[in-house]
Amino acid sequence: MLATSSGGVPTLPEFTLGRVFTETSLEPVPFVLTVWIAGLYVVGVLVLRRRGDHWPVGRTLSFVVVGMGLFLFATSSGLAAYDTTLLSVHMVQHMVLSMLVPLALALGAPITLALRTLPARPRRWLLVGLHSRVARVLSFPPLTFALYVLSPWALYFTGWYDASLSSAYVHEMMHLHLVLVGSLFFWPLVGIDPVPGRVGYPFRVLLVVLTLPFHAFLGVTIMGQTALLGGDWYPSLHQGPMGVWLPDPLEDQHVAGGILWGAGDLVGLVFFVVLFVQWVRSSMREAAREDRRLDLLETRQRPNGDAGV
Repeated sequence: MLATSSGGVPTLPEFTLGRVFTETSLEPVPFVLTVWIAGLYVVGVLVLRRRGDHWPVGRTLSFVVVGMGLFLFATSSGLAAYDTTLLSVHMVQHMVLSMLVPLALALGAPITLALRTLPARPRRWLLVGLHSRVARVLSFPPLTFALYVLSPWALYFTGWYDASLSSAYVHEMMHLHLVLVGSLFFWPLVGIDPVPGRVGYPFRVLLVVLTLPFHAFLGVTIMGQTALLGGDWYPSLHQGPMGVWLPDPLEDQHVAGGILWGAGDLVGLVFFVVLFVQWVRSSMREAAREDRRLDLLETRQRPNGDAGV
């Protein structure tokens, strides 16, 4: 339980790396979502195993442990406790929710799992949803790209971020928004689940490469700002007990911009490498299938007298 000052602002001890793991800020919505979503996924895996079907362990670990685990960690650990106190901590939380969590969830292939385990009627509903016009629009690559690269600008350079600091509801909706927009962008690019919007590997690689300058430009813009994000929120915290250890708000904002720039480029480059490896492996499998097809065609066309040659 966090102590609060007379103004209702949480009073926290000095931030250190260890505080990320020792401080907590358990919010009901992220906790309930984590339990239900991870629980339903595990139930689906158990249903497959009882039928004797195989499901890759790596997908389960990616979805449950990495994806939902990071979601809970980002919204309930010290990152959540300090995310309205230090902009730099919020920026780490932002990158986890908008990039790492969606990537891990997509690698877990939950839609494929649902299609293999749901009863007939819910499975039909899911297929109808996947083939609906709404799904096609929401997964249209130019639209998802625009949402992904423009929503951070809307967050930090409108009144949205200020509202998230003063409203717990807006704050939680911001967290969900980051995950949802990241999922809309990354899910078709990962390409495991049968979602609309999947495109060929060259276009997937191009979309990932195009995100890099946008993250860099936003990070540099935040670093170069003289006006504080959040308005008077961060300077007002210096008037309370935390003022003895809080860094200068403008210096912390510069650190936050650097985190956005560096982390965005790092994760983007790693995902670029993953996509490139997937592309090479897909090409090799396609070449092997074509070789087998040509061999079979040659065998069928060979005269009977040559069968033993």
